[in-house]
Amino acid sequence: MPTQRILNYEDIDFELPYAVIQQPPYLLSGIGLAIGVLCGLTFAKLIENRLEAWKQDRLPLLPLGNAETSIAFAGTLIGITLFIGGALQVFGFAAGAALLVSMLLSLLTGGALWVQLERLMQQVEEGRFKAVDFDNFDQFF
Repeated sequence: MPTQRILNYEDIDFELPYAVIQQPPYLLSGIGLAIGVLCGLTFAKLIENRLEAWKQDRLPLLPLGNAETSIAFAGTLIGITLFIGGALQVFGFAAGAALLVSMLLSLLTGGALWVQLERLMQQVEEGRFKAVDFDNFDQFF
């Protein structure tokens, strides 16, 4: 009959891997913020120039999606995606999940902004746009 050997836990080497914690991606957030701000300012200036051209020469405002404005808007979305993704990673999200969530947030928000901007441009072209006077806004409260 074979002999049974009692196993002691002292005889076994447990090699538990340590979790590697890297530096938080502050650089990713910083680069994303810089890209988002620069492309956002470029996009705003392009829209401002288009409105000035419409005001002076009645050049068409729409379609909004020419190459210049689309690239500047896409750059803004990419920058904001990197900024939010890096910020989520700082708070402990996994890199893939953080970038996926931030991409969805920026695409949904950016898409809604684009639709609203096109509607406003259409109203301006058709003459249905009414200016809002924010100086007297506090009278309602």
